[in-house]
Amino acid sequence: MNPSTDFVPFALPSLGREEEDAVLAVLRSGWLTTGSVALEFEREFASFVGAEHALAVNSATSGLHLALEALGVGPGDVVVTSPYTFASTAAVARHLGAEVAFCDVVPGGYNMDPGRLETVLKTTRNVKAVLPVHVGGLPCSMDEILALARRYGCAVVEDAAHAFPSRLPGGFAGTLGDIGVYSFYATKTITTGDGGMVVTADSRLAKRMSTMRMHGIDRPVWDRYTSKTGSWSYSVVEAGYKYNLPDLLAALGREQLKKADRFLEERRRVAGIYGEVFRSLDFVDPPPDGPGHAWHLYSLRLRPDSLRIGRDEFVDLLREAGVGTSVHFIPLHTMPYWAERYDLTPDSFPEALASFLRTISLPIWQGMGEDRARRVARIVAETGAPRSV
Repeated sequence: MNPSTDFVPFALPSLGREEEDAVLAVLRSGWLTTGSVALEFEREFASFVGAEHALAVNSATSGLHLALEALGVGPGDVVVTSPYTFASTAAVARHLGAEVAFCDVVPGGYNMDPGRLETVLKTTRNVKAVLPVHVGGLPCSMDEILALARRYGCAVVEDAAHAFPSRLPGGFAGTLGDIGVYSFYATKTITTGDGGMVVTADSRLAKRMSTMRMHGIDRPVWDRYTSKTGSWSYSVVEAGYKYNLPDLLAALGREQLKKADRFLEERRRVAGIYGEVFRSLDFVDPPPDGPGHAWHLYSLRLRPDSLRIGRDEFVDLLREAGVGTSVHFIPLHTMPYWAERYDLTPDSFPEALASFLRTISLPIWQGMGEDRARRVARIVAETGAPRSV
């Protein structure tokens, strides 16, 4: 491809010969489902982020469901999360029969507002867990959120789907709460095509999630089929789920994990190039930045009063000029299910609504290179610039 003329997609995975060879090795091994490769991926990931336990799952959604179930979330309980997130963050609480209380985001940003969280915790009964979302790879204010959770006696599950590999002084985002959940969806910094990882320092929670991950069976399939004695015997100790990650996908994850630091540096370089250009424009603002930003997303913030066209037209013009974009996220409280269940209006969470209405996500992926990044920045600048009459 020619970086100066080709269409720049919103996201593109970076896969090489190493990933191809790893997948072929699994195909030739005769064992495709969860086995030794997935177990190695878990060990390597735990070592990378400094977690006591890591459990590979078939999606971050599955991981969030396992996390809340292991914490005992159920009917009569409330889970507090942000409306500025993907559907699964809140839906998993409803799967368990719990209710959801939304907490608005910080002004001019995308992450849960600790000040508003304190108000929610003060005024809401039976809160069992707080579920902060590290939107776009920028970690939430975890010190404040953890302190509030301790004060009000609730657990913290980090939705770190966007936040790998985000390092903070106290550890990786995703390892700071009771449980953290990562995503390896195709657009993420490292990918298994689909899949995720759950981490925790609590052995009891890890055991519960491990059992529930595979039908509530007390022995892993790998153990049953490779044991020299009694391979057919097992017990179902709970009504569990089917949330395991197969070796075929874990093979991708192991190779991607080796490249995670390089991938992050490439994303940071793209973000730096964007920032250089966008700080000089009067119709956009660069996204919020801060320690440990993983740059899963580059959420460009438009200034409606200075932009000559609307956000949707701006997106259409960028695509016509060769730039793929997306929007993250349409706030959950504007969705029919949540609005009707909790009698919400778009203005119920004004900061989330304001951020949504002025935000587009630009391409940011390892392998873009400087030329494509500068081309995207130039097209954004030209598209939003005033037209002479």
